[in-house]
Amino acid sequence: MDKDKELAAEAAVALLSNGMTIGLGTGSTAKFALRAIARRKLDIRGVPTSRQTAELATALGIPLADINQVPHIDITLDGADEFTPSLDLIKGGGAALLHEKIVAVRSRLLVIMTDASKLVTQLGKFRVPVEVIPFAVRYVEEQLAGMGASCSVRPGVVTDEGNAVLDADFGLIADPAALGARLKGITGVVEHGIFPGMAAMVFMGDNGTIKRFPQVSGG
Repeated sequence: MDKDKELAAEAAVALLSNGMTIGLGTGSTAKFALRAIARRKLDIRGVPTSRQTAELATALGIPLADINQVPHIDITLDGADEFTPSLDLIKGGGAALLHEKIVAVRSRLLVIMTDASKLVTQLGKFRVPVEVIPFAVRYVEEQLAGMGASCSVRPGVVTDEGNAVLDADFGLIADPAALGARLKGITGVVEHGIFPGMAAMVFMGDNGTIKRFPQVSGG
């Protein structure tokens, strides 16, 4: 599995060129991408999505930039917990969903790197992470229960912004965008891990080969 993640990361890093501003994702596959960037010795600057990513990038010699000081981000390379062939995603297993989504919306291209275990026909096998201010945890739990979800506070997790993460099980999700909009409408919810149609492409490692989504004719 790690080899497939590494292959996906290398395929995504091949898209980069000197002078770019790159969004640097969080998680195990993003670590492979950071190491691949360092090996290529590219003249880029990175916008990290977490303290963890910033620390590794600094250790690898990758220059970093403040997201509020860059006009745009050319490409963001990140992982996903689930994705569909239509490029709907669930992210946030690493509790960096808020920063990941902010970096994604600032990016011209969001490129996802995964292994084949993350491909699903319909989102919902992986619980939806919901970032919540601590003061609102009980209220948000009640609202999610009213939407038919079972949920639990992720133990021992505090996000980079000092918030809690609830993991909500809605079962299979028929309309990810609609569910995401409902979640954002709950007072106290800062962000959720549904990324509907935001990715430009996915590189998936599968038993030593690379598959790209959306699939192109002949590829």
